[in-house]
Amino acid sequence: MAQTQQTGTGYIGQFTAVDPVVDRMRSFRSTWHPADGVAVFNRVYLTVTEEIGHAIEAGTFADRRAAATLDVRFAERYLEVVDAVATGCPAPACWRPLFQYRRHPGVRPLQFALAGINAHIGHDLALAVVDSCRTLDCAPAELEDEFDRVGDILVLLEERIREELMPGPDLLEVADPLTHLLGCWSLERARDGAWLAARSMWQLRGLPDLAEEFRERLDRSVGLVGRMLLTPLARCG
Repeated sequence: MAQTQQTGTGYIGQFTAVDPVVDRMRSFRSTWHPADGVAVFNRVYLTVTEEIGHAIEAGTFADRRAAATLDVRFAERYLEVVDAVATGCPAPACWRPLFQYRRHPGVRPLQFALAGINAHIGHDLALAVVDSCRTLDCAPAELEDEFDRVGDILVLLEERIREELMPGPDLLEVADPLTHLLGCWSLERARDGAWLAARSMWQLRGLPDLAEEFRERLDRSVGLVGRMLLTPLARCG
């Protein structure tokens, strides 16, 4: 685990607060229509980030500086995509489906949420681990506890997200195509893949060309899954 000196609720040395990224995500609520697919993901991710922030403040993480650094580096990846798209730049392949389909009437809110989570965990989380290792001058293994704890929070919140955004009765009709689509994606598998990708990129850091090729292939493969998750669906009934 990355080592940090702490006094009370303060920190000695470099520390990046979670509050600024939370404030930025909150500001988007007045910018986007609530039905906008990116707005749907933003609401979900805001809840996640706030929950992680509360856990850091409550001392859930043994190394709060490492946890905050990982959380902020993670959020910054998403915020950079939002800023790029706002200035007319193309989104990375992993995010492109969500931004392209954000107003499609045949895509349901839960699909938007999961497509954003897929992009952010499948691609951005691995890069955030590497970013955090460089900031904290440590190897990925020293962040594994923080990574796992963040992942546990994400899994709990995914259950809440599915409950809040799931249409209709408590159980979807078997014939509803959304039922089958949801069975094709797993947060647990995405999280495991992100950890493996982070370790691989860290090992490749001395080979920048190969590392960039690895990242580009990861970006494209995650984007392909995102496009599948955003398949417009006919509604039952």
